[in-house]
Amino acid sequence: MSFFLTTVLAALDDGGDRVLFRQDGVTTYHQARDRLRRLHGGLGEVDVVAVDVRNRPETLLVQLAALLRGATVLLVAASAPRQDRLAAAAAAGVTTVVTDRPHEWPDGDVRCLDDVDGEPRELQPPDAVRVLFPTGGTTGTPKLIRHSGIYDGMAYIFAPSPDGPGRTLLVAPMTHMTGNATVLGALLRRDTVVLQDGFDAGAVLEAIQEHRIDTLSLTPPRLAAVLDHPALKSTDVSSVRSLSLGAAPLPPHRLAQALDVFGPVVGQGYGLTEAPMIASISAAELVGHPERLGSVGRIVPGMEARLTGDGEVEVRGLSMMDGYLGGPEVGAGWLRTGDLGRFDDEGYLYLLDRVDDVVVVGEHGTKVPSTVVEHALATHPAVRAAAVFGRHTVDGQVLHAVVVASGKLTVEEVRAHARSAFGQEHYVPASVSFTDALPLTEVGKVDKRALAQLVTAP
Repeated sequence: MSFFLTTVLAALDDGGDRVLFRQDGVTTYHQARDRLRRLHGGLGEVDVVAVDVRNRPETLLVQLAALLRGATVLLVAASAPRQDRLAAAAAAGVTTVVTDRPHEWPDGDVRCLDDVDGEPRELQPPDAVRVLFPTGGTTGTPKLIRHSGIYDGMAYIFAPSPDGPGRTLLVAPMTHMTGNATVLGALLRRDTVVLQDGFDAGAVLEAIQEHRIDTLSLTPPRLAAVLDHPALKSTDVSSVRSLSLGAAPLPPHRLAQALDVFGPVVGQGYGLTEAPMIASISAAELVGHPERLGSVGRIVPGMEARLTGDGEVEVRGLSMMDGYLGGPEVGAGWLRTGDLGRFDDEGYLYLLDRVDDVVVVGEHGTKVPSTVVEHALATHPAVRAAAVFGRHTVDGQVLHAVVVASGKLTVEEVRAHARSAFGQEHYVPASVSFTDALPLTEVGKVDKRALAQLVTAP
């Protein structure tokens, strides 16, 4: 039997009347177990199930019910446009869809949550679990990432704390890898999960104080929104014992600010949906080492990493996906991450940019990492946030910066700051525009595609 599912069921049994979920009311561990049995009965015999439900307790319970049926589960990215969700389902061979937006799915076995609330069935775990995650982007037929072993890994890693149950705040979508791992980790630890459907910095601060949250995870733009929120000064955040950051490189000055606000409980992690755990760095490793504020940490046990000749990070090891659906098993092979990086002498990894986000400028084809320029611009005292990308002109690609200013700021002041930071004109944005806020994807990353569509040539 699946060790992961067996351990999950034991956690639901052991949890008793303790609260598992808080969201417009409470769901205890035993209530969740009973609802799981009804969902398991209501699903019936299924083969490949797509779970397309926003953050709520049933999102996880439907996933578990389908896995207990021995079905393959496709977790549909909440942030994906409709055509990508349909393309992922077609590529996965989905036979049943469970969704809270049935009008966006074509005819077939499309069910709402009430449709799968049936007669309770006893839960008997199959031998293994099979979960699919679509790759991001709108580039036609998506790749589907196959995961199975990592779920058994979660069951080994996450265990109840000797200090008693904790309180986790979840804002990431449960159908994305980060949110899925977070909610499962909390369940396996017998913690309480405070669920939020979507991100609001004020609501995050309110939840931390009201529910005495001790664990949460944020992306860098969301952390910045929390740090900049006017309610932060009057909010008690002393309950936080673990604030993990990931999904994108964090400007070093923002990490320093977070450590000042929350204390020595802030760490970073680096991973991909294909390999969720690659590197990490704890607050303790930053003490006395300000140069490490820009690092995502050292490679975690069980994983290996190296750089290609072009500086791209390659990884292999225990947290790897099984492979892409329809492709070969990954096995012991190396995976190209799409991230450019460098290692220091102590093995700390620093990410420079995504390969696709490097901008080639000038007559000599200088490669400019956009993330490096963004972090430099963000050190200006009047810059709250910045995004940099390539803009095509008749003379080739040039750098364009979109800046969120916290005070009076001109285009020339932004350009002068970049020139001072780098001493090279290639790193100076050729054009600058200002906005009140950077658009974010639903998982909390800056949406550069949306920005590029909004920016018009001068």
